[in-house]
Amino acid sequence: MTDEGYQDRQPGVRAEPGRDRARLLLGGGLAMALLAVIGASGGWVLAGEPDGPTPPPAAGPTAPAVDATTPTAASPSAADDRPTGTRTTTPAGLTVPQVVGTDFEQARRELRDRKLGWRLVFGSGSGRTVQRTSPDPGTPVKRGVTVTLWVAGAAPAVAVPDLLAQGCADAADDLVAAGLYPRYRTGRQGPVTAQDPGPGSAARWNDPVTLTCGDEPSTPPTASPLPSP
Repeated sequence: MTDEGYQDRQPGVRAEPGRDRARLLLGGGLAMALLAVIGASGGWVLAGEPDGPTPPPAAGPTAPAVDATTPTAASPSAADDRPTGTRTTTPAGLTVPQVVGTDFEQARRELRDRKLGWRLVFGSGSGRTVQRTSPDPGTPVKRGVTVTLWVAGAAPAVAVPDLLAQGCADAADDLVAAGLYPRYRTGRQGPVTAQDPGPGSAARWNDPVTLTCGDEPSTPPTASPLPSP
């Protein structure tokens, strides 16, 4: 046995350079892998600390965003808002009364009570009943509207009342109540100083009576001629 062979078997003898390099590379790779695992674990621990940001809530169904172009469904109507199927009636108000078939004086009173005007048109037949009206009965009207009454028979006779010395307005009311109509020769102020036809004269419904109201203007006295010198 030679000395060189003995030396190769000694435990402290240095290995070959290529084999040592492989061992160093393998050890470095294991160290890097170990550092990566430690770093990831440390990041997870830090993320779980109470001082960190609050995690978002668990994902769930979210309502879609609504913009001006997104159609929205109409809310269901309540029971009180649903149509009932009934129609509204015409609002209660002033209407032409049902006077067809009644005496024309009674019809005139009903129109007057409702603050409506009237116009009597007498026919050539007989009787005092109203045959038709214009506007028709039940027609909505405003106060002051004139309703025409067609009477079956001719205008009845009536005596002209005595209106002298009455106030002009009162005399006109009396004429209308009697079925006659006033006309005014002068103004409508003052007492009645004359009437035509005169009191007690025969007339018929709708005939006019002319009233002279107010004092007659006095005629100024004429100057007497001066005596000649």
